[in-house]
Amino acid sequence: MQAVNRKWYIAYRWVTLVVASLFLVLGIIAWTVPELLPIASFKDVSYFSGGLAILTIVYAIFGYDRVAAKRSHLESMLILAMVQATLTLSLVQTTGKMQSIFLIWWGIMSFMAPIFGIYGSGGTAFVSVIYFILMSTNTEGHTDYTVQNLAILGSVLIATGIGHLFWKRFFVDSETEKVALLSGELKANQKQSEILVQALTDGVLLVSPDGTITLMNPAAARMTGWEVSEGTGADSRLVVSFKKEDGSDLEKEENPLEHIINKGVGETATLQLVHRSSSWLIVSVVTSPLVNPKTQENIGGVIVIRDISATHQSDKQRAEFISTASHEMRTPVAAIEGYLQLALNEKVSKIDPKARDYLTKALESTHHLGQLFQDLLTSAKAEDGRLVSHPEVVEMGEYIENLSESFKFSAEKKGLLTNFVFGKSSTDAEHVIRPLYYVNVDPDRLREVVTNLFDNAVKYTPSGKITLGLTGNNDVIQIFVKDTGPGIAAEDIPHLFQKFYRVDNSATRTIGGTGLGLFICKKIIELYNGRIWAESEVGKGSTFYINLPRLTNQQADTLRLQGSQQAPAPISSLTTPV
Repeated sequence: MQAVNRKWYIAYRWVTLVVASLFLVLGIIAWTVPELLPIASFKDVSYFSGGLAILTIVYAIFGYDRVAAKRSHLESMLILAMVQATLTLSLVQTTGKMQSIFLIWWGIMSFMAPIFGIYGSGGTAFVSVIYFILMSTNTEGHTDYTVQNLAILGSVLIATGIGHLFWKRFFVDSETEKVALLSGELKANQKQSEILVQALTDGVLLVSPDGTITLMNPAAARMTGWEVSEGTGADSRLVVSFKKEDGSDLEKEENPLEHIINKGVGETATLQLVHRSSSWLIVSVVTSPLVNPKTQENIGGVIVIRDISATHQSDKQRAEFISTASHEMRTPVAAIEGYLQLALNEKVSKIDPKARDYLTKALESTHHLGQLFQDLLTSAKAEDGRLVSHPEVVEMGEYIENLSESFKFSAEKKGLLTNFVFGKSSTDAEHVIRPLYYVNVDPDRLREVVTNLFDNAVKYTPSGKITLGLTGNNDVIQIFVKDTGPGIAAEDIPHLFQKFYRVDNSATRTIGGTGLGLFICKKIIELYNGRIWAESEVGKGSTFYINLPRLTNQQADTLRLQGSQQAPAPISSLTTPV
């Protein structure tokens, strides 16, 4: 069925409502004070017509929207038009028939009928002809077509034809109507999105592929010191100025704006945002690329900036408290541990076996407490950048092999086998031509990491084998520790390197621990622009990997001459085993 834009139906609805109300008022006057009516035929308005007028009013006010919501405005308006047509014919019939004043309204309705398409035009013409024939037939069955009746019928049909020509240019098909409705909904959703973005307390910027700011909300303007009108259309690298968290300058390749603009790569970072007035905030920056889903072409990026200055200050104070408390508590704990060792020394004191057992357990608990304080102190230093590191050039083949020899005792004590693997082959290392894997790290710090991983493998592996391996390529060296333990659930793996996180199962509850070891490992590896991660499957063991930037022989010689104080380039993109 042909249709017009719904705004015409809504307009027609209110016109119909006004006319029906007028008809009802005339009917009430005709029934109560007929002498007030200027035309005598009005006095013959029936109660049936009054009921139809009330039905028309009720439907127009209460029923129209419900039907339109469930079906369409076209169908809802069609129902209202049919009720109105019945009302009009009833008025014509009771107030003079072919001489009724209400034939004028029927002519107007005939002009409006094509609003429902060809069916509206044809239906109105058909009803008009049938009514004309009925009104021109006398009681004896003979027809009497008077000139007046023919003129009225012709006027109605002409009004219908003119209406059809008039409304035809407004016809739209159903698909076009749906598109129009969808367009309106999209515009409404876009407006809602704009309101939400403007109301956010986080700074939001939308940048084009060349770095130009196309959208900037008030929060971003407040954080940067640029007015929205000034920032919009400007280069984002001019408006948004970042420094490292400690206030030092960012290299171009470290700037998240450069990554999102030039590479289309999103990331999350904690940085210092410099205000236009030279003041600064500690912020969390999240960048996300915008990609054309069809062409996969970078079409810009979204930058979200959150002020975390208060949280950062609170974390810093907490870290300082933990650091101070841990440092102060280590002294008395060390003293207690020393006295217990003296008490257990047979050359110093004589105690019975039962007392020795008590003192041994006390010494173990004291040692555990001392390790906890040491871990807390190390983690606090790692968080605020005070972790001491003295990097030097280390050849990892010999280094890891020596570590594997020192680890054997702890594994064999539990009945576990150990294995050192060089390269991708499990062949004995002495039968492999070893490349020289140079890295720039603090050997003591790296020993902490590898020792922690190996000790964890021993603790959580009831039987089987622990493998310590080394491999690499031209860009990276990789250390891995593989066990045959129970494995780690997939949902726990992303959280392993978070502070105080411990996998909740029977093994971890029995063995115990602080939940700081892997967190410290991650912080140490990040000192050398490396990466640490785990891969595991329940029932099939776990493997922990460490990737570190590899040095060429020439780079190693140069760093030895320079004192080995420069960290290598990041390797964050290397995320898979070598």
